[in-house]
Amino acid sequence: MRIGIDAMGGDHSPMVEAGGALAARAILDPQDRIVLVGDEAAVRKCLADAEDWQECIEVRHAEQVIGMNEVPVEALRSKPNSSIALLAQMHADGELDACISAGNTGAFVAAAQMRLRRLPGVHRPGICVMTPTYYGPLVVCDVGANVNCRPRHLHQYAVMAVVYARTICGIKSPRVGLLSIGQEDAKGNILVRQTYELLQGDPGLHFVGNVEGRDVFRNACDVVVCDGFVGNVVLKLMEGMAGSVIRTMLDELGLNMTEEHDQVTRAARSIISKYDFNEYGGAPLLGVAGITIICHGASDSRGIMNAVRVALEFGKLRVNEQITELLSQRQGAAHE
Repeated sequence: MRIGIDAMGGDHSPMVEAGGALAARAILDPQDRIVLVGDEAAVRKCLADAEDWQECIEVRHAEQVIGMNEVPVEALRSKPNSSIALLAQMHADGELDACISAGNTGAFVAAAQMRLRRLPGVHRPGICVMTPTYYGPLVVCDVGANVNCRPRHLHQYAVMAVVYARTICGIKSPRVGLLSIGQEDAKGNILVRQTYELLQGDPGLHFVGNVEGRDVFRNACDVVVCDGFVGNVVLKLMEGMAGSVIRTMLDELGLNMTEEHDQVTRAARSIISKYDFNEYGGAPLLGVAGITIICHGASDSRGIMNAVRVALEFGKLRVNEQITELLSQRQGAAHE
């Protein structure tokens, strides 16, 4: 695979992206290559001290950068030579098999949809994340790609997330829960209630009904479906909650995170690391005709390396092909 990385998008670019590319060499097959897209001089400076980096890493110059605060579509139009735009175009032209960015999420999602288009049958792509729980991995979709959803969008998020949970997480029959303000069928807004009917009427889904926020870590389901606004709030809340709870517990016990010899603090650091966004690397944008991995803006080199790992797994396990096949089966059944 040829995996492109936006070298200019993150909070600490291009050093983090270059470092992630160098670290990823350990997980690449001999035929795999990484292409860093960004300010060539700056990127090469970050790679200068590494030995033999040219064996599996290339640098492609991009003269423009889209900032985090820029309006996505306007920025893409005014900066056609930005690292994000060039990355998506290279993927669309077949120069890349996957692309990764820790930059402006809205611009990256828009570029992917404009350049790569959608998979057959997909109405709106959704960002899918996997987070660990005591009972196993939990998949959430959407966490920020689409804040103005229709019921059919959420239905497709469920289908695509089930494929991801089954293929990447190894869950044989993922249970799907619809995030709402109550477990009863009639709870939730119009979007949730109409989506409930679609999910309940899909015999191909193991739909368990509505789930509340407190249920998602209680083994109520394996896949959580919601619109992008709610999902993004849930994601950021999970990221902050884990570390806060653990540190509060240690404070109550009078312990310090830096005490290497203490068994409790070692366990606490291990728990916090499991919920670190750098650990799971990045979130795929499901539904686009390509492999697009979205990273946190504050990702470190480990996060970029793990995003490369996610892209490799996504491609080798043919996730997009499985999504297309499953949606095709549903469309065929609907016309019978």
